[in-house]
Amino acid sequence: MNLEKFKEKNQKRNWIIGSGIALVLLLAVVIIIRTYAVYEEKVEYDVIEGRVPSYLADYDVKVNITIDGVGSTKIPDKGTKGIESIVCDKGAIGKWDYINWAINVGNLSNTKTTCQVNFVSKYTESILNGTDPVLKEGLIPVTISDNGEVKKADITNEWYSYEKKTWANAVILNDETLTYQNGEVIPEDNIESYFVWIPRYRYKIFNDGKYEGLTKVESREKEIEVIFESNTVQDSKGTGVGQWLTHPAFTSFDTNGMWVGKFETGYKGSTDKVSAEVNTTEPEKVQIKPNVNSWRSIQVSNAFYSSYDYKREMESHMMKNTEWGAIAYLQHSKYGSATSVRINNNEDYVTGYAAVKEPTCGYTGTNEECNKFGTSEDITKPYNTTVGYTASTTGNISGIYDMSGSAWEYVMGVMVDNEGNPMSGRNSKYNSGFNGTFGCPTCDDDVSGLTSLTNGKKFPDSKYYDQYVYSNSDTTYQRRILGDATGEIGPFVIITYGVKNRQIGSWYQDEALFVYLYGIWFNRSGHLTMGQGTGAFAFGRDHGGAWSANSFRVVLSV
Repeated sequence: MNLEKFKEKNQKRNWIIGSGIALVLLLAVVIIIRTYAVYEEKVEYDVIEGRVPSYLADYDVKVNITIDGVGSTKIPDKGTKGIESIVCDKGAIGKWDYINWAINVGNLSNTKTTCQVNFVSKYTESILNGTDPVLKEGLIPVTISDNGEVKKADITNEWYSYEKKTWANAVILNDETLTYQNGEVIPEDNIESYFVWIPRYRYKIFNDGKYEGLTKVESREKEIEVIFESNTVQDSKGTGVGQWLTHPAFTSFDTNGMWVGKFETGYKGSTDKVSAEVNTTEPEKVQIKPNVNSWRSIQVSNAFYSSYDYKREMESHMMKNTEWGAIAYLQHSKYGSATSVRINNNEDYVTGYAAVKEPTCGYTGTNEECNKFGTSEDITKPYNTTVGYTASTTGNISGIYDMSGSAWEYVMGVMVDNEGNPMSGRNSKYNSGFNGTFGCPTCDDDVSGLTSLTNGKKFPDSKYYDQYVYSNSDTTYQRRILGDATGEIGPFVIITYGVKNRQIGSWYQDEALFVYLYGIWFNRSGHLTMGQGTGAFAFGRDHGGAWSANSFRVVLSV
């Protein structure tokens, strides 16, 4: 036997075995260390996949969660809790995606980022039956004191009560990087827009509204019966008096409510009523505030797309005729003021104002005692005064303003032609800017020879506007949509307001003119010069074009 060769082979084998053992031990140590690190990491963090831009997808986003101040290892079910705050370190910015119910993190650096998400149990009101306000990123819940002071609301406590006629309010900030604590005052100069929540409901049909023509009229105002219902229950589909109908304003978007502009839309940067007359599509100029000049002289298409592109992530759009009706009916239920909404008679179209005296007659063309309008404080007062509250849908500062007077408000309610297509307007001179046929191509000395608009803007999806059957008469009220606060407010009659004849409805003698060939588009509220003819139940018709007497309003369907 060659002992030297055996010895050499044995040494080689021992080296291999020793190396193997060392490697196993090293791997064991690594695994133990890594396991401990992972354990420690799990103890410290609830790790959630952050939704980040693709070029940052490799970065880690770790999220700590608390629910009512107690640490949690998982996100609460969608919609069951509210977001109180999101705080990220290292300069990162966290926002909550309410649709996908996940965190979005931006402004990431090259190091791991930790975000603290604090959930809280939301205050809810039992009578709302699950239709409580829906708050999305960028909507700050607020309470508003009688003097107009705005504070961030604590959503864990009662910050609204429809039973007490205190409607929920929220604001959108000019500078969204600024944060406010519960109860902290939000300065007016950082508020871009105010919104008020209209919960989804069904109402008992009080009048089938099948009116055609004019007749003797008597006052028929009454409290409208309303029951709040969520979109998780079967829609009520009543069609006749005494039956229940889920209001159509909510079914087209299948939402549990809508956020409505608290005031007529203003034009950001305007300094007087003339500089607020701009016929353009400028969503960045939308502001919804008290004490600003109403945005007027704008075609319907420009008003729509300014509203549509204002907050797309919140399904922003220009108010529909049925959405106006939903507010008017809630206003005249036990949850609103249930009386005539006072006219905004501020001659400069300043939002949120109210007449010192209730008008006692209609439009006369003169500034008579029964129908005063102007700017002095003996004639008109702002929203945050005792007089101002009378112009709110609730009779207090929590409601919606400018639903009577100020400017007429165009709404997305349009007549269709004989082929069922939405029309553009009266003629090539006066139209909405949307493509479509004209109602009276030769009116107003229009010699263009055009019978339709073909180079304008495209109509949006049909859910964004209400359609009304074609007619050449503005007294065919049976064309109404139940819930839109038009045909149901009959019967109707002509009366003389001074030098003018006016068609009015049986509720508060508000003006009542239905869409027809010369006026294709609905407008609401009435004009500040109309006196008693204005109101939440007033409706008129116009060509859809830009003129100084018409404004518009924004809605968020969240």
